[in-house]
Amino acid sequence: MQKKEKNNIQNTSTKQTDFVLVIIIILLLSSGIIMVLSASAPSALSETGSSYTYVTKQAIFAVIGLGVMYFFSRFDYRIFKKLYWPVYWASVGILLLVLIPGLGISANGATRWITLGFTQFQPSELTKVGMIIFYAGYLSDHKKELRDFKKGFLKPLAFLLPPVAIAYVIQNHLSVCLVMGSITVVMMIMAGCRMSHFIFSGLVGGGLGGGALALYMLSKGQSAGSESFRLGRILSFMDPWADPTGTGWQAIQSLYAIGSGGIFGVGLGASKQKYLYIPEPQNDFIFSILAEELGFVGCTVVIILFALFIWRGILIAMKAPDMFSSLLATGITTLVMVQVVINIGVVTNSIPNTGMPLPFFSAGGTALTILLGMCGILLNISRSSSKV
Repeated sequence: MQKKEKNNIQNTSTKQTDFVLVIIIILLLSSGIIMVLSASAPSALSETGSSYTYVTKQAIFAVIGLGVMYFFSRFDYRIFKKLYWPVYWASVGILLLVLIPGLGISANGATRWITLGFTQFQPSELTKVGMIIFYAGYLSDHKKELRDFKKGFLKPLAFLLPPVAIAYVIQNHLSVCLVMGSITVVMMIMAGCRMSHFIFSGLVGGGLGGGALALYMLSKGQSAGSESFRLGRILSFMDPWADPTGTGWQAIQSLYAIGSGGIFGVGLGASKQKYLYIPEPQNDFIFSILAEELGFVGCTVVIILFALFIWRGILIAMKAPDMFSSLLATGITTLVMVQVVINIGVVTNSIPNTGMPLPFFSAGGTALTILLGMCGILLNISRSSSKV
């Protein structure tokens, strides 16, 4: 058995990387840097006196990220299967770093960041990766239990509670809870958990949650929006024009930008909404600037690139040599897919604002480096898979 595993590892070095996925990643990365330059120029000039502050940082981390991607594309990722329990506890513990005075940073009513002196980043970015590794290892080691309700459904979900509780209560970070929950559900289903368990639990949980929310809103009336940050976002999502200069401002300006783009856009660099109408346009709402400048055609091209990325990820997961590799590829692909869907949904006011960045596009150097590292793992799995 050990000889077979060694032969498999040696064979991976002779197989080619999925160059189609490499091209897709490069196209998304280069497009993202261009859009960060365009979207951030007015804000950067206003804040720092230079239009290139954000894009310079993004480009530097992109180069670093490509190096990290190459490293993990050659690194034996199977070692993570032996370390998934330490990875899990490290993923939970790193979320608590925001509580350390002088290290944790609070902004906009949330404590989600830590500072390393030269940069700031959200520990949850590493937690998402850690949870993917953990569930890939745990589910592949307990595959015989996955059809059982207690051992194969409730028990795996219980491991999701500590990071979600910390992210929600301490960091006030609902979006990362949604992402980790979505990734876990997809990985569990792909591992072989019964779909009926999820449907039943979803109906019960949705009914109880919806009823509790309705009772709370009825007891508080419309004033609930001022007492609850998240209820305020929900009410703003339902009718952003009810408070056009307050909670609805960002959504309205985003819709103005998208509507102004038309079919072909107003031209790269010619956005008007980025001139301090949309707060921090280089971050979560960068897709609305893309829609304004490149129009429906530009948005379609970007969405197609993301769809191709997800397609290649699914193929790699399907043809992976073992269950651990397959689930690892599934988790990485799902992470990108969920973030893209939620971000575009928020920007188009299709769902309430959750503060979700757009992969490869939103400014954030550390997050970009981590994302490219995950892409390296995906490329590595493609080298050990049957022909994709």
